[in-house]
Parts: sequence; C-alpha cells; structure tokens
Amino acid sequence: MLRSLSSAVSGLRNQQTKMDVIGNNVSNVNTVAFKAGRVTFKEGFSQLVESASRPVNGSGGTNPLEVGLGSQIGSIDTVFTQGNLEMTGQNTDLAIQGNSFFVLKNGNESFYTRAGNFQVDGSGMLVSGNNGYAVQGRLATDGKLDPQVTSLRIPIGQTSPANATTKITIDGNLDASAAAFDKGGAAAVDPLDPTQRALPQNANSFKDLSITAYDSLGSKHEVKLVMWKTGANQWDWKADPSGMDISSAGITEVKGTHPITFKSDGTVDTSTGFTMPEVKFTPKDGAADVDVKLDLGSDVNGLTQFAGSSNAVMRDQDGYTNGTLQSYTIDTTGTINGSFSNGTSQVLGQVLLADFNNPTGMATAGDNMYQPTANSGAAVAGYSGEGVNSTIASGALEMSNVDLAQEFTNMIVAQRGFQANGRVITTSDQMLQDLVNLKQ
Repeated sequence: MLRSLSSAVSGLRNQQTKMDVIGNNVSNVNTVAFKAGRVTFKEGFSQLVESASRPVNGSGGTNPLEVGLGSQIGSIDTVFTQGNLEMTGQNTDLAIQGNSFFVLKNGNESFYTRAGNFQVDGSGMLVSGNNGYAVQGRLATDGKLDPQVTSLRIPIGQTSPANATTKITIDGNLDASAAAFDKGGAAAVDPLDPTQRALPQNANSFKDLSITAYDSLGSKHEVKLVMWKTGANQWDWKADPSGMDISSAGITEVKGTHPITFKSDGTVDTSTGFTMPEVKFTPKDGAADVDVKLDLGSDVNGLTQFAGSSNAVMRDQDGYTNGTLQSYTIDTTGTINGSFSNGTSQVLGQVLLADFNNPTGMATAGDNMYQPTANSGAAVAGYSGEGVNSTIASGALEMSNVDLAQEFTNMIVAQRGFQANGRVITTSDQMLQDLVNLKQ
C-alpha cells in the first residue's frame, strides 16, 4: 500500500513536469522560430516479489512476480519541425526553409538559431535583434566571395569603382538606297567636312552615331562616329574627335575593316579577313587609355543595310562611373547583393548556415539560441547550394511550430493524469485509515 503511494507521487511529479512543458509551449506560441517541447514517460523500477521458475518433471514454469514502483521522465525533446513563414517585408528578416541554423558569434563563442529577426547596427554589422550577436558568413571583395568566415557587414555608403568602357554595341539600319557620298569640289572625301555634308546629294549618304563612354576614373566622354556610303553594299566609318576632352593625340582607329561590306541579304559580311572596328583615345584627366571595340552585332540583330531611313545607333556600352551603395537584397542562397547609384549591382557577402546530425540533442541557450552538446554532433557549416540543402527566404520570419489545439489536448490529458494519481493517493490513504481502525 505504501508502494502505491510512492507510485502515485511519482505520477503527480511527472504530470506536473508535463504541464510545465505545455505551459512553456503555450507561452511561446508567438515567439519567432520557437520549437515546441515534448515530454515522454517511462516506467520506474519494479520490485521483484518472486523469481521465475523453469518447468521441471512435467510441471509448468511460473513467471516472475513484479510490482512496479511508478513512472519517470523518459525524455523532454525539442520538436524541430518547420514553422510557417510570415512575410514582414524587411529585407534583414530571414527565414530558413529546411533543417539548418544561422550561425552567430558573441566574442569567440558560437551560437545557433532559427530566429532570423536580424538588423544592421551602427557599425554596419548584421546582428541578431534579440541580443546583438554577430551573424556569420563570408564577405566579398570586388564582388567575389572570400573563403574565410567572418562577421557580416552591410557597408552602406561603400563606393563601387568606375569601369572603363571596352565595348560599344551598334545596331540599326543604313539606307541601302542612298547614293555614294560625294566629295563635291574637295580634293578628298571627308564626311566631317561641313561643306561636303551640306551637298544635297549627300543628305542620306552619311549617318552620325554617338554615345557616352567612361574612362577608368569614371569621367564621361562622348564617343562619336560617322558612317558614309562608298558604293554598292559598302559603307566606310571614321571616328570623330571633335568636342572630346582628350589629349592632343586625338582619337585613334586602332583597327577595323574599311569599308564595311554588306551581303545581299542586308547583313554585315563577316567572311574571311573581316575585323570589327576598334578605337582608342587618351583622356586628359590622367585616366588610362580607353580602348573600345565596336560590336556590329550578328545577322539582322546587328547593323544592317536595307532600303529605308538610316536609323543606326550606338545602342549600349559596358562602362560606368563610380557609385555608392544605396540598397541591398538577400536571395534564396543567402547571398547579399548591393545596388549602387551608378546602376550596377555587386555581391557583398553570403550568410553561413550549419547542420547537425541530431539537432534535438542541442541545448537551449536563451534568446532563441542553441549550443551543441556531446549528443548533437558538431556543426557542419556550409552555404545554401554548397553543402547545405536549406534555402533562405528574405523578408520573412519563421513562426513558432506550437500547435495550440494539440497543446490544449495534452493539457487535458495531463490534468486527468494528475487527478487519477491524486485519486490513487486518497484511496491508499483511506485503506490505511481502515487498517488503523481495525484495532478498534
């Protein structure tokens, strides 16, 4: 009878522990990336009253007689199921889809978390909003990711260097019905000569093209070109140095086929011996020489010659001036991409992730943080798409995985279990009272 009292008391303790875990789950129903706890019970020791006996001389054997001595806590597990994602629109809020963890550091101590409510501090460091621990990853130099792991920074105001123009794309049409350019009374053909350009017969025989290019210091230069018809299916070209802020050496035609021949289908004839035009000039601002290749495109997607108005233009160029970082985004691989005022984008860094063989073996460290234990295994660090299968959603947070309906059901079960163990105690007490009363 005293054994029933002890067993019931152990049941009461265990049901109280179960309620503690349930209460903690319910209180964290809105905690970012909280993972619910779960309690399991196991039977306690059993007292052997009589050992088992084997069959002898035709007599059957008997089973052991044992009396259980109550229950014990078997385990208190953390359930690492995926929580739902809540969109926040803030690009420093990150949610992991998968089993990985973010890696944070406080000094030399590493912590792991699923809570991605990060923010940028006054020094530009990406930190946890809960405690200021630094988010780990790899930074980029000139848009290329470095291999070493360090604290991530978002360098607002960082300068992106200028890039000198190396290629200019030309497309559009040159009028096939135009007459050959007439030099008039001049000694030689010069399509830049105002007198020759003013001749009525030359109205459709030449085409001016221009575009803004950049040198290595980010200074702008208007690169100008004139193209003129020299004969059937042939147009020549020439660089125009007028108005350019360049050295006295002017603009130089480095190479390029003269004249440019068009095939009968209106496209540029790039057969044997053809060389794309290329020009070079020396800026006055001390920048390096600008060497520009003029890309005429291919087939009808490039420079053509058909009957009709001449609308050829210098369409694009690949240079740009220097710029400053204005905004940034984080993609599904955790790569941080910066947008600069010069219209360029550049990789700034990448968020580090970590996997564990047994995440339920990790110990909670407060502030939604975890630390590895002897049974969790060591962290296996990597990046999304590089050793880690998880992906990252920017502008979202993972919600708690607590199921309120299940928790309330567990609460009822725990309450009834507590009541039942209490009834065992009162019944055992009544039996003891009846035993005492026998003396009367």
